[in-house]
Amino acid sequence: MTDTIPSEIAKRVSQSLGKRHRAETCLILLGKIAVYGSLLVLASLLTFVSVIGTSTIKKTVIDIPVYVDASVIDPTGERDPVLLARANYQALITKALHSKFPDVKKRRDRRALKKILSIGAEYELKELVLANPELIGKISAYTFTASSDVDIWLKSAKDNSSKLLKIKQIEWVERFAAEGTLRQVFNNSFLTNGDSREPELAGIWGAMIGSILTLAVCIGLSFPIGVMAAIYLEELAPKNKLTRAIEVNISNLAAVPSIIFGILGLALFLNFFGVPRSAPLVGGMVLALMTMPTIVITARASIQAVPPSIREAALGLGASEIQTIFHHVIPLAMPGILTGSIIGMARALGETAPLLIVGMAAFIADAPTNVTEPATVLPVQIYLWADSPERGFVEKTGAAIMVLLVFLITMNSVAIYLRNKFETKW
Repeated sequence: MTDTIPSEIAKRVSQSLGKRHRAETCLILLGKIAVYGSLLVLASLLTFVSVIGTSTIKKTVIDIPVYVDASVIDPTGERDPVLLARANYQALITKALHSKFPDVKKRRDRRALKKILSIGAEYELKELVLANPELIGKISAYTFTASSDVDIWLKSAKDNSSKLLKIKQIEWVERFAAEGTLRQVFNNSFLTNGDSREPELAGIWGAMIGSILTLAVCIGLSFPIGVMAAIYLEELAPKNKLTRAIEVNISNLAAVPSIIFGILGLALFLNFFGVPRSAPLVGGMVLALMTMPTIVITARASIQAVPPSIREAALGLGASEIQTIFHHVIPLAMPGILTGSIIGMARALGETAPLLIVGMAAFIADAPTNVTEPATVLPVQIYLWADSPERGFVEKTGAAIMVLLVFLITMNSVAIYLRNKFETKW
């Protein structure tokens, strides 16, 4: 009787251990599948974006000899910059193309010939002539940006299945290529130009400046207010129903959808206070509202992590409560506060919905010079390009996503660096 009971218990224990071991193995397997599956999806996404975006690194240009006829752009011979800026440079380019292809006679074919070059070719010629008036009256080879259709046709290994170019346009482009006047160069205009209706001219400079100004307003408002609120709630506020209600509401605000903050900004900042619409000022204020709860929560957690012995030692040596907070507690909590704030800024950098509500989806060709001028930001620029029907904006969208990812990775890397550099272990 006494020998039977232990053997039955041992059998049950053995069966239980087998089940637990199988459950543990299954859990580990599911964890590996989740981690490696997530990495695979992330790698696929980054690869897809990189393949599309890297084609923007180069653009197609065509070298064409153009006679800068003084009778067309400077008939008075005064070299007046105002008159030169108003001149018809497109006529000079059109004449050069007709001289290059004298057999093109029909009006339809001539229009097709003009479409080989970007619509911005006349502005490129204008800038060169305004910078060097001595070019007037001379014939020189000028480098013009090719149209987006020509650029895509070349980058797609001359695949014309989508009918980007007409047969005659392909013949003209191949003639330029055979002469060595059609080539691909580094696309610096993507980084230096603002937005444009033409894919080959569109750039992210305006959106980058808008993002920087918007984030500057956001961090200038949310960081000091959020940190001071965290200090008050954690160190100075009495523990009563009111402060507990405030703490609960701050936690709830951190989970509110971002578009709600956009509606609040529309009603409060634009309609009530009259802040300029589509400006980095209103965008930064809306993002500050959205980011502040995150900063308050992370700052409070960092302040709580400071050991009570630090406070007791400072108070014991005669420091006041305010001196203890600002001379001892905050310096030790600052790495965590900075890390949380940077992560909050990174989230704000990628937000689109609240900025669409306050009007930052407008077409902005020039970069803003201050926080009250109309502007757009990188996420909104990506949204606008992704919604454009022109095929050339597809690669622009991919390249802009890559730039945004670089910004986000840089900000998160800075947060990790600050946390590791200034982290104090007790």
